[in-house]
Amino acid sequence: MGGFFLQLMGLCFGAFMLLARSATVAPSAGGADGGTTVIIDGSYAIASTDEDFVCATLDWWPPEKCDYGTCAWGLASMLNLNLANNILINAVKEFSPLKIRLGGTLQDKVIYDTGVSSQNCTQFVKSNSEMFGFKQGCLPMQRWDQLNDFFKKAGAKVYFGLNALNGRVPQSDGSYSGLWDYSNAASLIHYTVNKGYTIHGWELGNELCGTGVGTRVDADTYSKDVINLKSIIDSSYQEFETKPLVIAPGGFFDSGWFTEIVSKTKPNSLDVMTHHIYNLGPGVDDHLIEKILDPSYLDGEASTFRNLQNIIKNGGTSSVAWVGEAGGAYNSGHHLVSDSFVFSFWYLDQLGMSAKYDTKTYCRQTLVGGNYGLLNTTTFVPNPDYYSALLWHRLMGKNVLSTNFTGTNKIRTYAHCAKDAEGITLLLINLSGNTTAQISVSAQNKFHKNTKHHERESPSRKRFNHIKGYGKKSMGFTREEYHLTPKDGNIQSQTMLLNGNILAVDSSGNIPKLIPIEIDANQPIVVTPYSIVFVHIPYFYAPICR
Repeated sequence: MGGFFLQLMGLCFGAFMLLARSATVAPSAGGADGGTTVIIDGSYAIASTDEDFVCATLDWWPPEKCDYGTCAWGLASMLNLNLANNILINAVKEFSPLKIRLGGTLQDKVIYDTGVSSQNCTQFVKSNSEMFGFKQGCLPMQRWDQLNDFFKKAGAKVYFGLNALNGRVPQSDGSYSGLWDYSNAASLIHYTVNKGYTIHGWELGNELCGTGVGTRVDADTYSKDVINLKSIIDSSYQEFETKPLVIAPGGFFDSGWFTEIVSKTKPNSLDVMTHHIYNLGPGVDDHLIEKILDPSYLDGEASTFRNLQNIIKNGGTSSVAWVGEAGGAYNSGHHLVSDSFVFSFWYLDQLGMSAKYDTKTYCRQTLVGGNYGLLNTTTFVPNPDYYSALLWHRLMGKNVLSTNFTGTNKIRTYAHCAKDAEGITLLLINLSGNTTAQISVSAQNKFHKNTKHHERESPSRKRFNHIKGYGKKSMGFTREEYHLTPKDGNIQSQTMLLNGNILAVDSSGNIPKLIPIEIDANQPIVVTPYSIVFVHIPYFYAPICR
């Protein structure tokens, strides 16, 4: 009897494992949208990101930076940020690590007070006659020391944007000509190395490519400067096994300009190509929310990611693509839009879309500062997008999976291998304010990974696997869900709820725990109006994720 029982148990366990290899969320029995399906191909990765894909920026703007009559920067500059604030430190620590890009519009007007430059170290002074409205500024080495102490304490990975206009001459057509005078930049790099500070990348210039913002530099000249920067880094870090990345150009995508710089820096002078995204237009636009909730408008940015991916793929370069700065709405964003719940629709959609095109890192403008910070400019309390970023960082692995959704275009779907866990993580974004979606998940046959229009295929060309799960407590399958909603249903709220609970720091400035709910695998994923759901499905069989 005992032998028979053991054999029976073995057969049951084998059947259990067979089901587990192909298990997915069971289909819904109906719902407000009639029930829809996300089809995921886990047999291969369509793209990959860095493990630390999420990045945020710190900028140079002084308190006098104002847009449309509003001054939204306060003390959020690298030069005056309160580096001792507990919420700020804890917010960065939670990522372990968070990539931070230091730079922005004024970086090409900054000198470094290393004792080498003959120029006086003066702070930014507002001047309407100057480009970008400010006179030249300066980074004192005492402040650079303080910043690096903060980065070490908080566990940040730092990428620094260098002044690329030093030594150049302005021309009548608005451009700058002449080669880059890199002596001051080199002195900062040497100082940094001598102090033992870890900088993971040095970026040349800000928004000087293509037609530029404020001014521009032609691609041929810029390529020579990139090669010079590569030489400086190689020389300065010659005793180091791993050298910082060479990053450029940190501006808006221009196909011809980017193609030329790839051709003149290949195969390995340029490690990372960065581009900026402000596709929603100016912060003063009254139609920002309409754009964010419009699937067709969101889809418009895909061409930028696709085109840059093709340039790199066909250019014979070892470079990879990053989004070096993305605030959505330029000129500091828009209060109660870019710092509220609704902006997570745009932000998470950007993360998902860019990842599909092999973008390795995505830097959000800003960590703190303006009306688009992950943290409140004054209090450092996290805005909703901070929690969206943190959940992405913790749940979405580097391998990007193909998804096909059979329902409304108001539901945005992205899937990755789960991070540091079994199975996959699915991101669902509901742009509809009226419809609750009940969603099932199915696995596409790995032998048909290139097939499109799955719903039209014959049964022999696809395989959908469903099991009737029974909760973990009854020895079955469960999944973890993180439902993000705005307080009181107001998408312009600056308070985000996770599974119905308000997310808020405690009195000591600690970031709250992000705790999922466990759902029986037999139940559909319910995505309520104007909500976002991360779903970790550990039992989904995805060979590429093993």
